[in-house]
Formats: sequence, structure tokens, C-alpha cells
Amino acid sequence: MEFLKTYLDLMVFGILGGMSFFTVWFAIERVHYYRRLRLAEYQHAEELNVVLTNNLTIISSIGANAPYVGLLGTVLGILITFYDLGQGGNIDPATIMLGLALALKATAAGLLVAIPAILVYNGLLRKVDVLKAQWNKLNASD
Repeated sequence: MEFLKTYLDLMVFGILGGMSFFTVWFAIERVHYYRRLRLAEYQHAEELNVVLTNNLTIISSIGANAPYVGLLGTVLGILITFYDLGQGGNIDPATIMLGLALALKATAAGLLVAIPAILVYNGLLRKVDVLKAQWNKLNASD
């Protein structure tokens, strides 16, 4: 229990920080790729779809799972609070509320990672749709 007490925040925020880093990394990679893309080089719609959606699953997965990482941190924080309460026998409401408030910061952090990741994912998915429409127009005129 002492290990969790000492390293819980570091672990949860480390994981969420890594998730944020990968979201930004892959979003920047996709934006640069879309700018360099030459639609005329692709003959098949399936081939184009594969290259356009590369790494989008990672961004979507981060957006979907970051709240769960935060929630896990909150649950473990509450567990630690109740454990300490049971060990010390001190039922001071201020101590309980402080422990619960500190535990909830992990959920807030998870949401702060998830919301931008989903927004980025949706924006990139829209760009994929636009590029596919441009490719269809380009190939329809042949």
C-alpha cells in the first residue's frame, strides 16, 4: 500500500502524459502527411483509405481510454484514503474530503487528455473524408 501511496500520482500522470504525447505526435504526423499527399498517385480507393487512416486508431484509442486511466487512478486514490482511515481510526471529515478530492484529480486529468484527443481524431477523420471526396472527383473526371 505504501508503494501505491508514493507512486500512484506519478504512474497515472505518467501514463496520461505519454498518451498526450502520442496524441500530439500522431496528429502532427497526420497533418504533415495530408499536406504532402498527392492524390493522383493512388489508383485504388482501398489503398488510399489505408494510408489516410494510418495512426488514427491510436488517437481514437487514446481518446476512448484516457478517462479509464484517470478513473483507475481515482479508484486507487479512494482505496488509499479508506485504507489510511481504517489504519488510523481517525474519522475526521476534513481528512476524508481532502483524500477524496486529491483522488478525483486523476479523473479530471484523464478527461483533459481524452477530450482533445477525440476532437483531434474527429478533425482528422473529417480531413480524410475531404481527401477521399477530392480523390473521387479526380478519378471521376478521367
